[in-house]
Parts: sequence; structure tokens; C-alpha cells
Amino acid sequence: MSDDLAALLERIESDDVRLLRFLYCDPSGVIRGKQAHVGRLGGALRSGLGLTRAQNAVNVLDDLVPVADMEPVGEIRIVPDLATYVRLPWLDGVGSVLCDQVGHDGRDWGCCPRAFLQRAVAAAADAGLRVRASFENEFYLAERTPDGPRPWGDGPVYSSAGLDRAAPVLNDIVDALTEQGLVVEQAINEYGPGQQEISVRYADALTAADNQLRLRDTVRGVAECSHGLLASFAPRPWPDGIGSGTHIHFSLWDADGATNLMPDAADPFAVSEKGGAFLAGVLDHLPALVALTCPSYLSYDRLRPSAWAGSTVSWGYDNREAALRVASPFRGRERESANAELKACDASSNPYLALGGLILAGLDGVERGLDLPEPATVDPATLGPEEARRCGVRPLPADQREALARLEADPVLMKGLGDLLGRCILATRRAEYDRCVRMGDAAVREATFSVF
Repeated sequence: MSDDLAALLERIESDDVRLLRFLYCDPSGVIRGKQAHVGRLGGALRSGLGLTRAQNAVNVLDDLVPVADMEPVGEIRIVPDLATYVRLPWLDGVGSVLCDQVGHDGRDWGCCPRAFLQRAVAAAADAGLRVRASFENEFYLAERTPDGPRPWGDGPVYSSAGLDRAAPVLNDIVDALTEQGLVVEQAINEYGPGQQEISVRYADALTAADNQLRLRDTVRGVAECSHGLLASFAPRPWPDGIGSGTHIHFSLWDADGATNLMPDAADPFAVSEKGGAFLAGVLDHLPALVALTCPSYLSYDRLRPSAWAGSTVSWGYDNREAALRVASPFRGRERESANAELKACDASSNPYLALGGLILAGLDGVERGLDLPEPATVDPATLGPEEARRCGVRPLPADQREALARLEADPVLMKGLGDLLGRCILATRRAEYDRCVRMGDAAVREATFSVF
């Protein structure tokens, strides 16, 4: 038994954990897993737990979608990253670990989203770069009623009244996140009735994606188990309500992680040449990338003009209508805090796919030496044709089907995903789209209100 494993087993015993969850996020964006009793943890932590090859071919509606090489024959293993262990604060005697999916030989079997992000991180390292990121989540708290979920804890946006009304739940969520090692930077009430936002400190890319799973799981768990409420990260849970995004804040660093390469050397409020090339790559691939960052049927109900959602291929300095916002840095820590924000992202995304795709898109821009167009200084939807051309503004896909077509036609992202994972995403999401069209928007909202 390795020293790391022995130390973890001692910690689990000290935490009085009886059940350990082996969690992963599948290509549909749903956090799934299995649970093992403490009595068999020694073997399970070493070898993982068995999982049918077909499990990743289950879409967000729990439909098993036919995907070649992912039939319900044969098994893979979900093997924990021992460093990700936490005790779940909202439950008695339960802990969890985050897992990679591997074949019997211990290697990526071709459809592991976490492995996809690890490959993207490795590609960045090969280019002498490191990406740090954080996911900024908007979500709703709601109470169950005979007429369906109703927003809970409403108050004027950013108001002390709104903060007070949500405090019994938000305080518990923040405490639970802190206990699991996440550094909460902001917890505020947002524009929609009952809508909240939590921001956590940035980290290296893989940790950032792991943190996103922790945050989503914690918000849902504390709301449901401790307060009897629902939490919804759905991109647009009510047809007449404000949508919820999960903006990716990211910055580009040198290989040692010592220097932020995003700001210009002479002006930390401007973008460097390398940072600009990275952002230009993200913009160039964005019509395909949204199939990973805004991947669900209702994602495209959120991506509307003049809704602070980033509904076009566009960028600008502190422009909250642009898909890419270059955020102004903070005084006294200008170079450290310089970052960009991808607004065209929501929590129906698998964070490993979303962030891995963003990294590959940006690296392609660096490799090709792409230049940014002019920044949009107003809402891109209000620009005239000539201004829009100079700013490189063009529409994003109008729906999930179009986004998937753009993804399938993008050689950089499809090569990065690999054959099996790429085919799985296309097949499961297309099946989701077809069924959602048949169901109608109201039924889809009900079915996916608290799935993510």
C-alpha cells in the first residue's frame, strides 16, 4: 500500500466516513458516480470501481444513445485522484473523490472528459504556457410548489435586503465550500428573483474544473439536504426570467506560473501580443466551442442579444455584452489580476470539456499568430455593418443543432477530443436536441430544472 493511500485511509477513518462517492462528470454535463462502503475502500481506491462502457452514452435526459464502441458490453474503471478527497459537509458520514475513467490497462479509454482537459493542459505546457481559471456561477434557489418551482430569497440586485433573505442558505453553502478547500471570493444576489452568484479563487486549469464540480455539487446538496430547497444551474429555468451563466475567467501564464502573460508589458489594462493571439483563437473557434461551453438545448434560449450573455463572436474591454470580456485589473495587483472572461458558457457544460476546448482554441491562435480585431466599445448588437466588420462581430449558432454542426466541422477541437469522445458528444447531444424538440420547451425546463 502506498504512503498516499495509507494516509488517505487514515483520514477517511478520522472523518468517520462510512460511504465514499466516486464521482465524475459525464459528457452530458451531469455529475454521476458510485458509492463504496468504507469496508472495501482499500481495494476500491487502488483499482477503482467498474462502470459499463455505455454509461457515458447516457444523455442529460437519461436516454441511452447508441454510440459505436460504447455499447453496454465491457467495462471501464472510475479511478479516484486521491488528492481530491473531501468529506461532504452537508451529509453525515459521506465523503467523495473525483475520478478519471480508464481502461483495464489503467490508461484513458478514449471518452474521459477529465483526461481531455489533462491533454489540453499538457499541450499548453509543451508551448511553454499555463492556463489558470475559475468558473463564476449564477444559479437560482427555489422552493417546491404545486405549480412547480418558485424563486426563493428574492431581493433587489446587490442589495442588503437580498443578501439577508438568502443568507440562511448562502452562508451554509459558503461554509461548506470553505471546508472543502475552495476559496470563496464573492457570494451575492443577482438580477433574477432568487438568483445568486458565487465566485471562487482561480487555480490551475484541472483544479479549476474540479472546483466547479465541487461547487455545483455543494450548492445542490446544501440547498436540498439542509434547507429543503431546489438549486437550479439551468441556463434559463423560467421562460420569462433572466438566464444563468457560468462565466470562465482565465489568464495565460508562463510555464512556471510566475508571470501572467495576459497583460501588455507597458500597460496592464491592455492585452499583450501573446494574450491577444490566445483570445483571437478563442474567438475564431467560438461558434464551435459553444457546443462545449453552452451545450444544452436551453443554452440557446439564454444566448440572446442585449442580455449580458455574449450572444455574438465579439470581444471588448469590460464589455459585458461581448462574448469575451477583458476584465480591468485591480489596483495594486494589476498583473496578477489581469484576466479575460468567456461569458458564452453555462453550467450545463462539463467543465473539463469547456475549459479544455477553450485552451485548445487559444493555443491554436497562439500557434497561428492570430490578431484580435478592434474591440467592441458598445453592445455588439447595436453596431452597424461596417463597425461590426472591423470588430469581427458575427453571430453565434442559433441552437444546439447548429452548434454541434460547427463543432463537427472544427478540426482543432475534434482532433483534441479524439474519435470516441467526439462521436459520443455529437451523438448524445443530437439525441438530446431531437427529444427536446418533441417535448417542447416547458417540459424540457421541468425535466432539467435541477439536473446540473
